[in-house]
Amino acid sequence: MAELYFSKPECWAPGLEDNDSLWQQWSAGKIQIQNSCDVPKLEFTTPVFRRRLSQISKMTIQVVHALTEKIECKNLKQVFVSTRGEINRELQINSQLINDKEILPAAFSLSVFNAPVALATLACKLTAGYSVMFPSRENFYDALCCACSPVLCGDEKEIIFIYADECVPQEYSSVLKKEFLPFSFACVISSEKKDGWKKAELPDFSNSTFEEFLKYLLT
Repeated sequence: MAELYFSKPECWAPGLEDNDSLWQQWSAGKIQIQNSCDVPKLEFTTPVFRRRLSQISKMTIQVVHALTEKIECKNLKQVFVSTRGEINRELQINSQLINDKEILPAAFSLSVFNAPVALATLACKLTAGYSVMFPSRENFYDALCCACSPVLCGDEKEIIFIYADECVPQEYSSVLKKEFLPFSFACVISSEKKDGWKKAELPDFSNSTFEEFLKYLLT
């Protein structure tokens, strides 16, 4: 299996925000992500642009912006992964469909699975294109393998890997088997060795979760 190299991730979560020190404490198991609907301020965007954005979209935009500000990667393709997507908007649309027998076009356009990364490309002026993946049953390893496939086969030297999931609505609490915490991160995956980047082979993460992978990148 070919070696891959991962840049330092840019992260955002309620309670930790984008504070590097707090993320290091989280990776060491000293503090936890808050299960809240807090969002990044996105002061680099206009009020009109960010006014109606969801938590997952705002977190995705924040980490992509932070990554592209620190690494020259705006010309790279992006791969966006989420296990729940725009779950709050989907609940709102389902409720509206049941109660009003209709769906508003504007609400639907912001609820689709690719909305967060599409909005990030607009906010950060990325034009290389993106792919989105929904890993069944939170299968992180398959998601990572799919994301890395263009790099492994040589079609791309590097890609931007983005993960995000938002706070789950209270309405689903009775069917949840565990607590799902909101957080997002983005990093560059490369086939070329780079100083300060983490080296790994994909089988190293065959039994990992998104949280464990992020902790590996942070430590």
